[in-house]
Amino acid sequence: SHLRTALESFDDLGADPWARTTAAELEATGEKVARREASGAASLTPQELQVSLLLAEGRTTRETAAALFLSPKTVEYHLRKVYTKLDIHSRAELAEQLLGS
Repeated sequence: SHLRTALESFDDLGADPWARTTAAELEATGEKVARREASGAASLTPQELQVSLLLAEGRTTRETAAALFLSPKTVEYHLRKVYTKLDIHSRAELAEQLLGS
């Protein structure tokens, strides 16, 4: 019961490494672990999140690329992935999802 409680807490906090370790321990006891799927900004990789936040603030693709030492094509690649994960289609929707404005 302690491991199940810990897993719920780690999931709520977004502490993925701890949640994965706890889930592995639970599975080692023979218990079946149903993990929650990350949604929204939590489903983004760190790089996707960085790119998204800069773009949501109103920076251009080139400005974002320069700030992160990436090529503009790499920024566009990450942006396409973000649009798919968040099921959005514009930078306005991106700003609304991430910044709430």
